Amino acid sequence: MPLVILAIGILALFFLIVRVKLNSFLALLLVAGCVGFAEGLPINQIIPTIEKGLGGTLGGLAIVVSFGAMLGKLMAESGGAQRIATTLINVFGKKNVKWAVCLTGFIVGIALFYEIGFILLIPLVFTIAVSAEIPLLEVGIPMAAALSVTHGFLPPHPGPTAISIIYNADIGTTLIYGALIAVPTAIVAGPVFCSTARKIRPNIPEGMHNPKIFKENEMPGFGVSVFTAMVPVVLMAASAIAKMTMNPESSVYHVLTFLGSPDMALTLAVAIAFYTFGIAQGKTIPEIMKVVESAVLSIAMILLIVGGGGALKQILIDSGVGRYIGEIAAASNLSPLLMAWSVAAVIRTACGSATVAALTAGGIAAPVVAATGVSPELMVLATGAGSLIFSPPNDPGFWLFKEFFGLTFKETIRTWCALETIIAVMGLAGVLVIDALL
Repeated sequence: MPLVILAIGILALFFLIVRVKLNSFLALLLVAGCVGFAEGLPINQIIPTIEKGLGGTLGGLAIVVSFGAMLGKLMAESGGAQRIATTLINVFGKKNVKWAVCLTGFIVGIALFYEIGFILLIPLVFTIAVSAEIPLLEVGIPMAAALSVTHGFLPPHPGPTAISIIYNADIGTTLIYGALIAVPTAIVAGPVFCSTARKIRPNIPEGMHNPKIFKENEMPGFGVSVFTAMVPVVLMAASAIAKMTMNPESSVYHVLTFLGSPDMALTLAVAIAFYTFGIAQGKTIPEIMKVVESAVLSIAMILLIVGGGGALKQILIDSGVGRYIGEIAAASNLSPLLMAWSVAAVIRTACGSATVAALTAGGIAAPVVAATGVSPELMVLATGAGSLIFSPPNDPGFWLFKEFFGLTFKETIRTWCALETIIAVMGLAGVLVIDALL
């Protein structure tokens, strides 16, 4: 009966988001409360449990997501992202421009949310396609694939970071495993896959291929831009390596783990960006603060949705459903990694949102980690991979790709939906390979 109630609750969540078009945050809270009541949680405990789950999730996530948005916005507003893109294209040359765009999307995507990165890079994609005289999708697919891969596998993005908290996974270790999977996945889903879409030649939207957004003297240097964008990644990776290789009693270990904690790594990166992308570019402190404020406003709803996912997770735990699922999973022969991927994939296909799919699947599969002893870091990546599959028409990313590239519905499925499925399947394969080697 607990699983039947949970299934009805998930179906209700799909219905509210997909058919009723209710805001995902409101839908998650409503379903969490109803599921808690139906599962026998005392009515006077429902609200405190929701508050506990929401607060516990956002408490470990607010700084990471907010500062990540600040870093990305500062990079976009300063021209740092454009500098990275144009420099790589000049180095790679027109013949290999798809590899340059893929690498650009990967680097820029580490600090930017998918939608922000897509909107930022799309004018540049049009300009490159015109100047290099190559099919639009030969540039667009590698860019979109790289952004999607970093969004699904690499902290400090909200999806993998939030799932890391749900599973109690080490974010630095998740980042290292995620990078090992993300690189080959981005290559296959981007530069390799785009060759299959050469016959699809949409027209470039009028007025969208301006030569440059920023003048040469308005942009920061390439080295400075890459350094600032990579600071949090390097610090978190160093922390993870220290935890795996160094003596916990050494002072260097303590310094690296302190600097490599997600909150501290993003704090340092934003502090550096204030200078490299702000003061050094002639911006005043009030101007920098306006950029920071707009960045936080842009991700406010994302934070609430993430918190709603945490509330549902807590309801499942406190009502005993989590323990029940854990007991079933422990007695099952199905790999926890495959189970987490499958649950996320089903939810993604039904409700469209990768974030909702990842968080809901994380809440359902969280008890499995403790019950089976599976690597929580690999569970994060398996869940993240499953949450990217297909990208149905109820996913905003579907329409973003379709409309900006001027594709038909069928062409969008053949390109965008196919590359998202490649990422999901390769992500699962990478997780299983790492799990077999551990």
